[in-house]
Amino acid sequence: MGPLKGFKIIEIAGIGPTQFCGMLLADMGAEIIRIDRPNVSDLGIGMPEKYNLMNRSRPTVGVDLKTTHGVDLVLRLCEQADAIFEGFRPGVMERLGLGPAVCAARNKRLVFARMTGWGQDGPLATTAGHDTNYIALAGVLASMGDSDRAPPIPLNLIGDFGGGGAYLAIGILAAMLEASKSGEGQVVDAAMVDGAASMMTMFHGMIAAGLWKDERQSNLLDGAAPFVKTYATSDGKYVALCTVEKRFYQVLLQTLAIDSIDPVDQYDEAKWPQHEAIFRQIFATKTRDQWSKVFAGTDACFAPVLSMTEAPKHPHNEARKTFVEIDNVIQPAPAPRFSRTESSVGSAPSDPGDGAQRVLSKWGLSDIEIASFRQAHSEP
Repeated sequence: MGPLKGFKIIEIAGIGPTQFCGMLLADMGAEIIRIDRPNVSDLGIGMPEKYNLMNRSRPTVGVDLKTTHGVDLVLRLCEQADAIFEGFRPGVMERLGLGPAVCAARNKRLVFARMTGWGQDGPLATTAGHDTNYIALAGVLASMGDSDRAPPIPLNLIGDFGGGGAYLAIGILAAMLEASKSGEGQVVDAAMVDGAASMMTMFHGMIAAGLWKDERQSNLLDGAAPFVKTYATSDGKYVALCTVEKRFYQVLLQTLAIDSIDPVDQYDEAKWPQHEAIFRQIFATKTRDQWSKVFAGTDACFAPVLSMTEAPKHPHNEARKTFVEIDNVIQPAPAPRFSRTESSVGSAPSDPGDGAQRVLSKWGLSDIEIASFRQAHSEP
């Protein structure tokens, strides 16, 4: 199942963006073999593998890439693969003997994708960093949060998964599509700082047009506007508004029975503090769930702010099956959706080595090659 059925991809295991990319491609049907260090937890926190959800839908084989046998195995797999991707610092794969040129020598149509924070070149290329560092340098972090506080540390959705893993997946798919026409692979250089910057494209256009201030919480979509904001309710929970268009703003005012705000003043920034005070006072009079009933079926661009454990239970998410339960673990379902070649969670995460014999055989290795590999790595 899945639109990528028939494509073979090698994932050199890492954490964060490469994990996320591997999950996306595997959920869409790609046959991925995940090469990880033997008997080492990705997160290093002792979490059982069944909960390491981004490793789902694909088998993991424990391989010591610092050995000749390990390197030979990966090169052997490259002969059958459409793509290989990794997330080491620049130069690491070359030092292991698995650089793009060596892999391409085994398969000229192979796509070699590289995921880093800073990119393959530039002054910071070889220095350490994490999601927050990359989105800070890309101009994203300074644009988030309240103006009277330091920029917040967001979840690692922007750098790791958005600007990183998602862009890596796009790059792999584009390069494989091109290779299907040209018969030649290429190197994909995906950097989280590049991806995060790319996602800011609209705002750079707005700055150039004089429609956006380069100051935190001073604009339409960064928490300054009273109609694009979260408000506390009487039970200490929150509701979220994103009522940008005028026709929806009128619905908002009508639903709240507000006649002290003229709809024509929606974009009058001088009146935003006054309008915010009115909204804040009104939303504090009911619970979050009571407001959800009030706004049910309206076009006010309203939603309750749900926790991670609440979200799977919401009627809309239940109806669309946005979350699934695999091996007694509730988790997000594959996205996006396809009408004919449906994506699915192929399997729960597996420990390195589980089913290695079957997986390697499926990739064309002989019983003798597999036996030699297993003996060299002392796998059970």
